[in-house]
Amino acid sequence: MVVRLCPQEAVGGEPFAGGPRQTSRHRRDGGACRADRATPIEFPMPIVRILLVLLALASPLSMAGGAVAGPFEDAQAAHSRRDYATALRLWRPLADQGNAEAQYALGFMYDGGQGVPKNYARAAKWWRLAADQGHTFAQYNLGTLYDNGNGVPQNKAEALKWYHLAAERGNDGAQFNVGVLHFAGVAVSENRIEAAKWFRRAADQGHIGAQVYLGLCYATGLGVPQDSIQAYMWLSLAAARSDQDAISNRNRVAQQMTPAQIAEAQKLAVEWKSKPER
Repeated sequence: MVVRLCPQEAVGGEPFAGGPRQTSRHRRDGGACRADRATPIEFPMPIVRILLVLLALASPLSMAGGAVAGPFEDAQAAHSRRDYATALRLWRPLADQGNAEAQYALGFMYDGGQGVPKNYARAAKWWRLAADQGHTFAQYNLGTLYDNGNGVPQNKAEALKWYHLAAERGNDGAQFNVGVLHFAGVAVSENRIEAAKWFRRAADQGHIGAQVYLGLCYATGLGVPQDSIQAYMWLSLAAARSDQDAISNRNRVAQQMTPAQIAEAQKLAVEWKSKPER
């Protein structure tokens, strides 16, 4: 399902504090806007499904910070050469002793079927243990398991809880997913202002999906004041990484802009720099 939004049908001004204010009418049936209007902006949906809900499967090899020296590093080396049996043998006792990095690593292996049969329930077990200790990747991944119903009963509210914990700690994928759930009103009251806030945090870190959604929010005035220059800038950043939704929607936004506005937006895109939170 694609959500089509006609910018010319704006019915409000800037959002007000205290709750979302819808600033554009939108169609959720995929139908076209009136033929005499400009090509509509399209949110890449289905809106009730998280876009780009991907596990934060950073390899355990990339997480040396805070890891136990010796066996953990040996396990990393074994995993790097795909000696999963050795990695599992070395990580298991560390995980049993409560090491969050090792617990995350075991969840990674069970989720991917690396040296063990793929088992989402066991991945959930190990990720939960790490998540309870504040491991951000584990919190995010546990959220995706609840979001998709893999290894645990599907529960969007529980997914949002874990996403939110990871998002507050700077995980850009979790920030994006929190934004989408607020935007769609899934497991939480629909709140486009809150959604745009989370899209912005993720987009500032370079999350391509968040850049697309934030650009579309600016294009349509959903959750933020309508601003074609900001819309064009954010969509351009995602378009530069070959995102087709960004490219097509940036071209639609450009139809409503003057050459001077486009030049200003392009300048902002060139000057933009990622601002990692962690």
